[in-house]
Amino acid sequence: MVTILTILPEGFEEIEAITPIDLWRRAGLEVTTASLTNHQSVTGRSNITLRADVLLSSISSEAVFDVLFLPGGPGVSKLRASPEVVEIVGRHVAANKWIAAICAAPLVLKDTGLLTGRRYTAHPSTATELPEILSSERVVVDGKIITSQGAGTAQDFALKVVELMVDEKTSKKIALSICA
Repeated sequence: MVTILTILPEGFEEIEAITPIDLWRRAGLEVTTASLTNHQSVTGRSNITLRADVLLSSISSEAVFDVLFLPGGPGVSKLRASPEVVEIVGRHVAANKWIAAICAAPLVLKDTGLLTGRRYTAHPSTATELPEILSSERVVVDGKIITSQGAGTAQDFALKVVELMVDEKTSKKIALSICA
């Protein structure tokens, strides 16, 4: 079973989190949502509150998932400021696991040096910090890093992860079922 850790800070972009979580669970992937706050209820940028499965602080310091997922939105500033998130990113890189980031979340990867020499995309608003954004590409895969532009590309991003973690047939089946 493929496992995915989704870190939810206050101010996360709802479409960028919920769309992937939904499609990945449809594909049979085991998605754990973890609140970066000290409570399981996490409110997104549009004032939609989700109940995370766990607190990030409750996850073992040795735990590694097959995929680490960072959604975008204004909450990315909280991801960037969290030593715990930086440590988790490093742990996943050291274990040669996948890291998926959408919208402004690739800034977290930049902060940890993961984007140096790589192809990536991100939200256009990050261009001053990420000048090498591939702005014409909705989803970019380079090694074990998957990046995407934003809310409007969340479905493509989620289906690409399904293709990579399961197979293309499953990704196409889910796309067909949601009229993608």
